[in-house]
Amino acid sequence: MIHNKEAESEFWFYGFTGAVSAGLAHLISVAFSVFIAFLSRPGTSWFSWHPFLMTVAFGFLMTEAILLFSPHGSLIKRFPHKTKGRVHWILQSLCGCCAVLGLAAIFYNKYLNGKAHFTSWHGLVGLITVCVVCVQSLAAVPLIYHSLAKGWSLAKLKRYHAASGLVTFLLGSTSLLLGLCSSWFTASVGVYAWYLAAICPVLSAVIIMNQVSNAYIAKKRLQS
Repeated sequence: MIHNKEAESEFWFYGFTGAVSAGLAHLISVAFSVFIAFLSRPGTSWFSWHPFLMTVAFGFLMTEAILLFSPHGSLIKRFPHKTKGRVHWILQSLCGCCAVLGLAAIFYNKYLNGKAHFTSWHGLVGLITVCVVCVQSLAAVPLIYHSLAKGWSLAKLKRYHAASGLVTFLLGSTSLLLGLCSSWFTASVGVYAWYLAAICPVLSAVIIMNQVSNAYIAKKRLQS
């Protein structure tokens, strides 16, 4: 009886912390994107589209795409897993489109101003991240149409996709964090606002890492 109460208490605590974490991730994805949109004022210049589109891509769309599979914070929790997979792929595809457009905007802006391309860590990591996101979205097609991946089990494909997806998300979070170190952002906000903004991609990364590790890595360790 005592063991059952302890198990129920642990399960309740795990569910509660999971729901709070997922809710915080949802809040960050929206608030951070709105904040960057307010600062960049998309449409006022070619450059303005870059921070806006990149934040929407990695701070909002990619975060929400992964949270669809959260057992405690999915916005479509009651839908079948297959439906979640389709919506996830759509959001990731939109993420890739926004990222490519954001990259094109900064590339064209530098071209107009005669500046060199990809000379900073932010630029290099951002370029790598955009390429990885596009590859990751294409590589997910066999998960939807399993007949395209002959000889591969669906479970193994999901594990590989989850692991590579986590790496992609961490790259995106790193790119956003490096973007906050740019001269444009540091000149636009105060010290306290900078630290508050910097916490956003870090917290999102921790929450997503915890979700993926609980769903796949821990499960795999128990099965081995």
